[in-house]
Amino acid sequence: MQITLEIPDDIAQSLESRKDNLPQILALGLREITANPSTGFTGLAEILEFFAKLPTPQEILNLHLSPALQTEIETLLEKNRTTGLTESDRRLWQHYEFIEHLVRLAKTQALLRLQQSP
Repeated sequence: MQITLEIPDDIAQSLESRKDNLPQILALGLREITANPSTGFTGLAEILEFFAKLPTPQEILNLHLSPALQTEIETLLEKNRTTGLTESDRRLWQHYEFIEHLVRLAKTQALLRLQQSP
C-alpha cells in the first residue's frame, strides 16, 4: 500500500536517514497511540507518566504488571515456544524488554535510596 502525506520539514529530515525503517516506526507509533491505558502499563508513555509523578522509593518497588499486560506477555512467550514470533511480535517483545529494563533500573535505585535513608 502506498500512502502520501505531508509532514513538517524537520520530521522529514529526521526520517530521510531512516526511510527503510519507516514501516516499523509507523507500527510502533500506532501501537503506542492505540494502547489502552486502562489495561495497565502497555507502553512507555504510561511508565514515563508514572515516574513523572515522582513516586516514593516504596511506590517504585511496589510497581507491578497489570493482569492484562501479564497475560499479553505470557501469550507472546507461549507463541514463541509453539509457533514462533512474527516480526511484529518480536518488535513488541523488544518494546517490553526496554520498558522492563527501565523499571529494573528505577527499582534498583529505589532500593538503594531506601537502604541509605536513616
